[in-house]
Amino acid sequence: MADDKKTDTKNFTAEEREAMQAAAQEAKAKRSRAKKTPEEQRAAGEADLQEAIAKLPDENDKKLATALHELVMEVAPDLMPRTYYGMPGWGKDGKVLCFFQPASKFKVRYGTFGFEPISNLDEGTMWPTAYALLELTAANRRLLTERIRLAIS
Repeated sequence: MADDKKTDTKNFTAEEREAMQAAAQEAKAKRSRAKKTPEEQRAAGEADLQEAIAKLPDENDKKLATALHELVMEVAPDLMPRTYYGMPGWGKDGKVLCFFQPASKFKVRYGTFGFEPISNLDEGTMWPTAYALLELTAANRRLLTERIRLAIS
């Protein structure tokens, strides 16, 4: 049995293990903040999000994360800034609605801006829930603005 445990830990990459540890820390922080005022919760979430952005090793990821945070707060100021597996995220009713997965997080060539199932994106029998993102152009801002507005409706 001990060997199975060792094998199980090798099934996850270092990045995946780091994300799981971040999720555990976020759950603990959420429990400790439950008795705080909404303003205190927002300030703590904002601080966590800004810290996550500051820790990003890639300058383009930092630039994208900052621009996405500004966009989300402009389009949906009621969303709560937070982290999601150590990544910048924004929540509604205590759950993550959307998030930015930096390219550097999993050593891939592009970051993604994604939506979780609580998002109201349903469109027929298939719809996109994540967008590959290399830069936040004016056209990309328009598209994501539309998707964020739809997601919160």
